[in-house]
Formats: sequence, C-alpha cells, structure tokens
Amino acid sequence: MKFSTRQDIESPIEAVFDNLSNFDAYERAALKRGLGVTRRATTEGEGAWDLQFRLRGKMRSVIVSLVRLERPEHLGFAGESRSFQIEATLTLIALSKARTRMGVELDIRPRTMSGRLLLQSLRLSKGGYSRKFEAGVQNFAKKIERNRFRPAG
Repeated sequence: MKFSTRQDIESPIEAVFDNLSNFDAYERAALKRGLGVTRRATTEGEGAWDLQFRLRGKMRSVIVSLVRLERPEHLGFAGESRSFQIEATLTLIALSKARTRMGVELDIRPRTMSGRLLLQSLRLSKGGYSRKFEAGVQNFAKKIERNRFRPAG
C-alpha cells in the first residue's frame, strides 16, 4: 500500500533538511510516546533503530534503517518487521531561497500471509488513512515553518 503527498514549506531547503535529519529529536519523541527505541548504529550519516510498540494488544517490533542521506535533497528509510517491509522517502526541492517543496512517500508491503490479510483489510479504509497521512505531513510542515519543530507534538 502506497501513500504520498507534497507540501510547500516557507523555509529554506537547508533548514527543512536539518529538521528532517534531527534523529535525536525523533528518538526523544518516540520515547515520550511510549515506544521502545534502541539505536543500532552510530556511524555519522548512518543509523538503524529497533522500535518496540504495542499495537492491537500485541508488542510489535520494527527495525528502521537510514538507507539514503543526500544533503539537502533526499532522505530514505527502510523498515522491516515480521509481517511487513516499509520504505519511506523524503524529497526536498528548493522552489526559492525561502520556499521548499517536501515530497513524502510511504510504501508498505506484506512479507507474510497474515501481513497480506491485514493490508487487504486496511485497503478498504485507504481514503481515511490517506487523509490522516496528509494531515500529519501538513502539520509537520507547519511546525517547520514556525521554527517550532518538536517531534513530540
């Protein structure tokens, strides 16, 4: 299942990229929301994290890796759980010195039969999930514009 959206941000491309690549802030935000976060790699420009969270009454685990970091235009992440494979791509385009277009793509693919069944049931409500996805990206873009980016929301 794929989700994608674009948002124009009234902020220079470098500032937007700095916000998007603030991994320490994301770790703190995840911990505040009750997720378990363990950093797997600390090499500069690279990273991988183990995330643990409760979903539908079960503890879930996802390994997220930074797979692409091209300053100031691209960030790519790959995630893997027992049932799903996830890819996220963030692309930035400078529209002017003070305006940036951010494109966000999320692709979720099943790895198991139970994953296929869950995704199939989610496809029935894809419109609602798409609206929530777009609203989340829009909210994030507004926080960057106001220079109040705090992933803890």
